[in-house]
Amino acid sequence: MRYYLKLLLISLITPPLGLLVLLLAPADPKGKLAYAIGRSWTWAILKVGGIRLRVQGLDRLDSSRQYIFIANHQSNLDIPVLIQGLRKFQLRWIAKKQLAYVPFFGWALWASRHILVDRSDRAGAMAGLKKAKERIAGGISVVIFPEGTRSADGQLLPFKRGGFLLAVQAKTPIVPITINGSSAILPRGDWRLRAGEVEVIVSEPIYLEQQHAKDVNILVSQVRAIIESNSRSRARPTSENSDRAQALAGQVLGVR
Repeated sequence: MRYYLKLLLISLITPPLGLLVLLLAPADPKGKLAYAIGRSWTWAILKVGGIRLRVQGLDRLDSSRQYIFIANHQSNLDIPVLIQGLRKFQLRWIAKKQLAYVPFFGWALWASRHILVDRSDRAGAMAGLKKAKERIAGGISVVIFPEGTRSADGQLLPFKRGGFLLAVQAKTPIVPITINGSSAILPRGDWRLRAGEVEVIVSEPIYLEQQHAKDVNILVSQVRAIIESNSRSRARPTSENSDRAQALAGQVLGVR
C-alpha cells in the first residue's frame, strides 16, 4: 500500500511542476529557471520516497567551474540523486532524443535545455557534442552515463567514448562519480520506490589541458577503473587500491 501512496504523491507533484516549466520556457533560454524547478521536483521525490543521500568527496570540487561528470547508471533514481547530490552545479544531461516524448518528464528535459541526441544518427550525435560544448562554455556542467543504459545487475557495462571525446575537445576536467545503492531502492523494471540510503562518491577531477584525441581509449579505461574501484556491487577495495587507481589515471594520462 505504501508504494501506491508514494506513486500517487509523485504523480500529483509532477504535472503542475512540468506545466510550470513549459510555461516559463520562452523566458528561460538557458534553462536555468527550469532546472531550479526540477531541483525542487527531485527533492520532493527523494523526500516522498524516504531516500537519504550520503555524498563523499564534494570538497574535491570547485563550485565556480564546470566539469563533465561521468557516472555509473543503476536506476531511474540516479538523475534525482545526482541533481540533489551536486546541488552547487547547474547540470545538463546528454540523453537519448526519445525521452523528449515522455509526458511532463520529457517536456521538462527539453525546457531545461538538456542535450537530447539521436544515437542512431552519427551527424545528430556530433551535433549533440557541439551543443554540449556550448553549454559548458556558458557555465554549465554536463553529466554522462557512459554505459548508455541502466545495468541490470549493478556490474559496469562497457563505456561509450562520446563523453570522453567531449572532455578532450572542450578541455574540461572529468569527475568520475560512483553511485551505490540506487538499484536496491528502485531496480530496473520495477516501479516500487523503497526507502533507503544512496551513496554518491565524488572522485578527484582529472584535468585534460594537455590531452589529445589519441588518449581517449586510455582515459575511458582509467575512469572506468576508478568508478569500479568505488562500486559496492563488487568486493570493496581497500583505500590503498582506490588511491592506486586514481594515481594510475594521472600517471598514464599525464594529468594533475
